[in-house]
Amino acid sequence: MEVCLFLIGHANAHLRETCSPDLSSFELTPRDVEGLRRCVIHLPAESNDCDPLSKTDASTRPRCVLQWYFDDLELLEQALQPKGAIHHIAHESSGTGLIFAQQAMAVRRFDNPNPGKLGTYTERCTYLVSYEGEAQDFNTWLSHYLAHHPPLMAQLPGIRELEIYTRLDYRSGLGIARAAAMQRNKVVFDDSASLAAALASPIRASMKQDFNAFPPYSGATLHFPMRSIYGNLKPK
Repeated sequence: MEVCLFLIGHANAHLRETCSPDLSSFELTPRDVEGLRRCVIHLPAESNDCDPLSKTDASTRPRCVLQWYFDDLELLEQALQPKGAIHHIAHESSGTGLIFAQQAMAVRRFDNPNPGKLGTYTERCTYLVSYEGEAQDFNTWLSHYLAHHPPLMAQLPGIRELEIYTRLDYRSGLGIARAAAMQRNKVVFDDSASLAAALASPIRASMKQDFNAFPPYSGATLHFPMRSIYGNLKPK
């Protein structure tokens, strides 16, 4: 199964909210890292409160989220060890004014009616969701979620990508904190207007109904619209 590393960056006390972090070091991702397939840089997007059914405190929004996709967990763990490719680049983050946390997750990719083709570098608009708490019974939660929610999400008008991520135990040599989201989701659209239209559609209301029927779960569910820059490093 394909795996993904999330590096989630929040502003430290010395970075003003109006400042844009310098992420140039992350744009220079090595193209010869074994097993690395693609990378995505997510930056906050203007949302104009586009989701009428989910409100997230703006103070919890990350200043950037980095995704690195690998063929399998062993190859990701190799890159995470001291002197590995990700170790070197992640520690360049000290010059960004951000504090990063790491999380490796399994990737589940779902088909949708209108997938878009990505060039070598493509920019899109993404809605990132994270379930930060715990399910009373994770097997029951995940079984319900995968059976009911992705078929609804795939019907969102204009959707280009749909991925669901579940957490993994993994080895890492990165000297940064670990995030512990139970699950993350990503739905991708061409631009912010397309995302806003999807979130105002009747399908979004159906998703909210299913959300209310989820198995018992405690914790925050965070929703963030992001501007996403894709780098597709190697063909599948």
